[in-house]
Amino acid sequence: MVSETSSKSERKGLRRVVAASMAGTVVEWYEFFLYATAATLVFNKIFFPDNGNDLDNIIKAFLTYAVGFIARPIGGIVFGHFGDKYGRKHLLQVAIVLVGATTFLMGCLPTFDAIGYAAPILLIVLRFLQGFAVGGEWGGAVLLVAEHAPNKERGFWASWPQAAVPVGNLLATIGRAVQQECRDR
Repeated sequence: MVSETSSKSERKGLRRVVAASMAGTVVEWYEFFLYATAATLVFNKIFFPDNGNDLDNIIKAFLTYAVGFIARPIGGIVFGHFGDKYGRKHLLQVAIVLVGATTFLMGCLPTFDAIGYAAPILLIVLRFLQGFAVGGEWGGAVLLVAEHAPNKERGFWASWPQAAVPVGNLLATIGRAVQQECRDR
């Protein structure tokens, strides 16, 4: 009887870890992918000087998008190291706060017209920090779930945080579609 109760309790705890890891992953990747829309529709117009060629500015904005992808593995290494040392749960919280803070600060940045070349430089720094945090959160979320899963089911349970990545992308896509629909009305 004790082992059955213990097993149910462990399953409940595992489900809570999986749900929390997935929720954090969905939110982080939503913000990470939403940046693509902002880069295309907004950042290309307000963070780079108008040189008469819109395509040049879209390419510059997409290069800032790429910075986040470059920063991800670095974040995974750093957060993985400190997660081993201080605990993954605490580092996951730091990563989630860092992504939210950088996303918020991107929305507060002054434009190129207001501060010149400091605007795209600050955008690049914030995008790097955002990608750095996403890299740390994703790896930490998968490891946290894997550590709580039973040996024979580790792969199954550790796959759930990865399944949250396309959910974040789907939400960002739906958000873009809703925004476009509202704009067209």
